[in-house]
Amino acid sequence: MFESSSPRITAPYLDSFVGRHVTIVGKVTQLRGEQATIDSDGAVTVVLNRDAHLTNGNAVQLIGKVNPDLSIKVLSSLDLGTDVDFGLCSAVVEATHRHQAIFISDDMTGAK
Repeated sequence: MFESSSPRITAPYLDSFVGRHVTIVGKVTQLRGEQATIDSDGAVTVVLNRDAHLTNGNAVQLIGKVNPDLSIKVLSSLDLGTDVDFGLCSAVVEATHRHQAIFISDDMTGAK
C-alpha cells in the first residue's frame, strides 16, 4: 500500500514532498467531518479515511500522501495519546533531513 519507508516531515517540509508518501506526527487541534487540522511545527490539514479515529487534543502519527494544496490524504493513522514529546519528534525530523542520504531516497515517490 505504501512505500517501504515514508520520510518523516513536519509542516515546513510539506511543499518539498507534494505527491509523495510521508510520515507526520502532530497534535490534533480541530476535527470537522472528513478533515482535521494537526499542529506539527505549523498547521496541517489532513483528509481522513474511514479508518481514522482521531481525538481532539491527542497526538497522532499519520502516513499519507501530500496533495498539491499541501493537505495530506491519510492512508494510515495511529493515536499516540497525550504523553508525546513534540520537541523530540521535531528533532528526529530535523536529523532525517540533515542526513537525507541515510534516511530519504530519491525513489520514494509514492503512488503519483
